Amino acid sequence: MKRINYNHLYYFYVVAQEGNIKRASLRLNVTSQTVSSQIATMEDYLGRPLFDRLHKQFQLNEVGTVVYQYAQDIFSLGEELRLVLHHEALQKVEKLTIGFVDVIPKVMAFDILKPCFQTYQAMRIVSREGDLPTLIAEMALNRIDLIISDQPVGTEFSVKVFSKFLGESGFSFFAEPRWAEALKVNFPYSLNHQPFLIPGDKSVQKNLLLAWFESLEIAPNIIGEFEDSALMKLFGKEGIGIFCSPTSIEDYVKEQFSVEVIGKTTEVTERFYAISPERKIKHPALDLLLQQAKNMMD
Repeated sequence: MKRINYNHLYYFYVVAQEGNIKRASLRLNVTSQTVSSQIATMEDYLGRPLFDRLHKQFQLNEVGTVVYQYAQDIFSLGEELRLVLHHEALQKVEKLTIGFVDVIPKVMAFDILKPCFQTYQAMRIVSREGDLPTLIAEMALNRIDLIISDQPVGTEFSVKVFSKFLGESGFSFFAEPRWAEALKVNFPYSLNHQPFLIPGDKSVQKNLLLAWFESLEIAPNIIGEFEDSALMKLFGKEGIGIFCSPTSIEDYVKEQFSVEVIGKTTEVTERFYAISPERKIKHPALDLLLQQAKNMMD
């Protein structure tokens, strides 16, 4: 097989991002016919289509998704090289890629990453988000250096990775202030039959909460399930329902969403893990990151 034409690859990369030949041609400052021709040439070279054509929209198919992932890495490195050469000291900027399982609260991810930005100036921090299987697959391709997860890696994954327990946090329960005072009385039994907002199926938290409710013989009225914890908190802020969040970020939740704590429990906890491709973390920035995560659990 001949060497890949990187001009064709770049045209493909832009079309994949724009999802449309016309928008891609405007971005590339060439005609739509030129873009279409470049994509057709690349598909002929590979011997398979890269897009599903839906009217005028181009959606990546399974093969196209794989090619796009490699194209991202290639052109990201090219941009990094340009920046390094532009820099007077010609200092290589080291890249560190951290994956966060999408149920990890954003403020927790922020607090974990913040010391790295403050300490390591000649480093680019890349944050990825997704479900655990997707992030593990990225780690297997050496595209992710560390994953922060709410669960360890089980035997269902064939990739050799290691899970390190970081700590755990109990849960605080929140409600809109005008509603909170009454709910503080006789907590947690005050939750019985009250409207409740719960995390979605991706979160380990959901089943733990349901089991805890059952053990207490209480039945909150679950009116909403949310994959996005920030959206859940916004509905809680408006008084739509009660919600809970790890106690480790309690102060942030109170300040940002103008809610009050109605009670806490350590009978239900959320555990956090660092997943890496090697048993012993050697990178100093990763050591700092892991220490920060542990401190947040104390």
